[in-house]
Amino acid sequence: MRSLRLARIAAEAEGLRLRRSAQRTALRAIYVIVALGFFAWAVLFAHVAAWFWLRLSWEARHAALIVAGADLVLAVLLAVLASLLSPGRVEREALEVRRRAIESVGGALAFSAMAMQVLRLFTNLLARRRSGR
Repeated sequence: MRSLRLARIAAEAEGLRLRRSAQRTALRAIYVIVALGFFAWAVLFAHVAAWFWLRLSWEARHAALIVAGADLVLAVLLAVLASLLSPGRVEREALEVRRRAIESVGGALAFSAMAMQVLRLFTNLLARRRSGR
């Protein structure tokens, strides 16, 4: 009975860890997508800035370069945020609970197997003793 309870606890802990991991991965993906969007806009504005530099006065070129620079800064900030996401406290604790429960299940199953062997040995000895009389 205890083994089943420990196995259930291990499964619940693993489920929690996987859900948190999926949430973190989804958030990372969103940050990366937004960062790539800003990077694409920065490249577009860099091209517009180059075009303005060739075609218009200095003021228009500076405005386009400032927008492109701000987009690059924002893209770098989002990329850094995405790279800094790591497993949270809940995920680490769920992983530890799962590990402990699996270790306990292994110990409980080993004890059960050993108890079964002892019981078989005992019943064999009793059977031999009775047949020997």
